[in-house]
Amino acid sequence: MSPSPPAGRAELRTIARRAMAERGLLPDFSPGALAQAEALGARVEAGPAVRDLRDLAWVSIDNDDTRDLDQLSVAERLAGGTVRLLVAVADVAATVDAGSAIDEHARANTTSVYTAAEIFPMLPERLSTDLTSLGESQDRLAIVVEMAVSPDGAVAESQVFRGLVRNEAKLAYDSVAAWLDGKGPPPPAVASGPEVADQLRLQAGVARAMKDLRHHRGALTLETTEPRAVFDGDVLSDLRPDEKNTAKELIEDIMIAANVATARFLESHGFPSLRRVLRSPERWERIVVLAAGLGERLPAEPSAPALQALLERRREADPARFADLSLSVVKLLGKGEYAAERPGQQGDGHFGLAVQGYTHSTAPNRRYPDLVTQRLVTAALASSPSPLTAEDLDALARHCTQQEDNAAKVERQVRKSAAALLLAPRVGQRFDAIVTGASPKGTWVRVLHPAVEGRVVRGEHGLDVGDRVRVELVHTDVERGYVDFARSP
Repeated sequence: MSPSPPAGRAELRTIARRAMAERGLLPDFSPGALAQAEALGARVEAGPAVRDLRDLAWVSIDNDDTRDLDQLSVAERLAGGTVRLLVAVADVAATVDAGSAIDEHARANTTSVYTAAEIFPMLPERLSTDLTSLGESQDRLAIVVEMAVSPDGAVAESQVFRGLVRNEAKLAYDSVAAWLDGKGPPPPAVASGPEVADQLRLQAGVARAMKDLRHHRGALTLETTEPRAVFDGDVLSDLRPDEKNTAKELIEDIMIAANVATARFLESHGFPSLRRVLRSPERWERIVVLAAGLGERLPAEPSAPALQALLERRREADPARFADLSLSVVKLLGKGEYAAERPGQQGDGHFGLAVQGYTHSTAPNRRYPDLVTQRLVTAALASSPSPLTAEDLDALARHCTQQEDNAAKVERQVRKSAAALLLAPRVGQRFDAIVTGASPKGTWVRVLHPAVEGRVVRGEHGLDVGDRVRVELVHTDVERGYVDFARSP
């Protein structure tokens, strides 16, 4: 009898697919959706309503292995220090019709689900990694957001239109960040000529100015990481933090600006919209207590500028522990959600980003709210009525928020199973940890090396979010994703 294969990817894949089904998510596309995807062809026509922008030096920056490319960006210096910044978003709405078999699957799941063992894409790969992906050297339709950004980072004006674009350079976060920070050689596309290098420096500068302005207004500086599974072949070998870097922040800041501009565009056309909101922190009083423990003072009522000022001071004073503080604050802020906003209505803003009007629009291959927003934008550009009522968007907001939560639980379940798998041989070992959750349902801690979260099943009394504690690993269960710790003296 041959020995069993080493536990790893296959076991986690089984767990992931079961978790998808248990959470009401579809792990597979219907035969109808797959057949429809195979029958589709690329739509790249230009015309009076589509500007031909293929002569611009568009670039994409994403993970090394990403094939579902949603956005490109390009920038141009104007007089007086103003920068013309353009963001091209894959025009998925031009290919995926509302109510089609592909759309029904996307609407059911509302998001791509990224687990340690398998990715469950929202759209068939025939689309997301090909026909509707802004792949290198491919002519593609896009929704383009054009912004005039002042030297201080303010978006003085913006417009939205349809365009035909071509990705001139597919770049990766890590290599671009290393080059921008002076810690690594230029990526091949940067080394081959000055145009891409100039683009990256210009975009990095304008993104930094926009971020500085948002932080001045109270946007929060937080350093959080999620563990990423590392496999040796199909055997799980480690869980490593997937950390932020200069290139990731560049894209994040540019996309925030594009999302705000898109929300303003829909508002200016009198359209209802699907907004992304983060209300005032659910546990502000605990954030105040954490601050006091650090010798800091926060007001009794939630204040993003006050919290941001504290974060800046703590990052300067204790950079080694800033990630721990960030994790605690994130846990206490609560979750973002979707909400419908009617024309002329002043809805909730996004506390963490310090912006009032904010939508999700820049990842339509991966998120259904972005595809919904794109359909609204397309209708507005065509001077057509809104394809969705505010009541339709109310229902979609609730559904997308719920399914996003379900997807996060699936991803978390598989991360927990991966952690249990990795730590199984280390029962009895002790670790330094930080408390990440405390409620009547239980107390959780995160171990930083490896990046694993688990429950405190003994000695948890009196612990609260942000506390540092020594714990001993007492039990693991791969199937259930249990990693259990006991408080250690």
